[in-house]
Amino acid sequence: MALDRVPRRVGVVGYGRLGQSLVSHLLTQGPELGLELVFVWNRDPGRMAEKVPHSLQLQNLADLGERHPDLVVEVAHPKIIQESGAQILRHANLLVGSPSALADQATEQQLLEASNRWNHAVFVARGALWGTEDISRLDSAGGLQSLRVTMATHPDGFRLEGPLAAVHSTGPRTVLYEGPVRGLCPFAPRNSNTMAAAALAAPSLGFDRVIGVLVADLSLTDMHVVDVELSGPPGPTGRSFAVHTHRENPAEPGAVTGSATVTAFWRSLLGCCQLPSRPGIHLC
Repeated sequence: MALDRVPRRVGVVGYGRLGQSLVSHLLTQGPELGLELVFVWNRDPGRMAEKVPHSLQLQNLADLGERHPDLVVEVAHPKIIQESGAQILRHANLLVGSPSALADQATEQQLLEASNRWNHAVFVARGALWGTEDISRLDSAGGLQSLRVTMATHPDGFRLEGPLAAVHSTGPRTVLYEGPVRGLCPFAPRNSNTMAAAALAAPSLGFDRVIGVLVADLSLTDMHVVDVELSGPPGPTGRSFAVHTHRENPAEPGAVTGSATVTAFWRSLLGCCQLPSRPGIHLC
């Protein structure tokens, strides 16, 4: 069944594993859903050779307006959002696949200003974050006191920068970082997106009060494990409301993105296509 609402014309920015999956879905399933793939851009155009129809390959991201997209899906790197996010919003709604970019307050502000100026929405994919709606509801009701997200995988699955790149595992399980999500995102931009989504789902805590924990675990050669722990204020008996979810996401050795995350992102894309285009940042 075709989707009832726009956007219908979709551009994809990034052609890594996630981008390749989305492009494949859009080419094979898009037409019956009322979605048309209008361009694919990748920092290295050679990666698209003989895989993406030449007519769909966009050589210069600045020219995306010529393809008249309704929705641009970013699945490349946080730098793309920081460098080009506001410009993309001039032409289309934006689905952010690298929400760690929003840990930079200047970037978040630029996106909000562009969203309001051009009346386009910023959607953020929830990715591997389990229970997003419940977190948002509890936060909106004033019942969220703490939120902690732990992501563990094999060291080969990390793409770390700055001081974190120099941290080495000291045993079977090593905590590489524990602290505010805002401090983690710049140095683990591709491994902190689940934590960034949590910070956006809980604006009362935000990037400064949601705690992110990054763990290198030598036993996790083929999966990413995400634990989400949250609590509310004490009740009449002194006990606090608490939830702990444990998610095991199969992944190829050394992969940044788990298998279930790829599926979840496609659902996010379909979901935001059914939402109205309204200014602001919205999880989907």
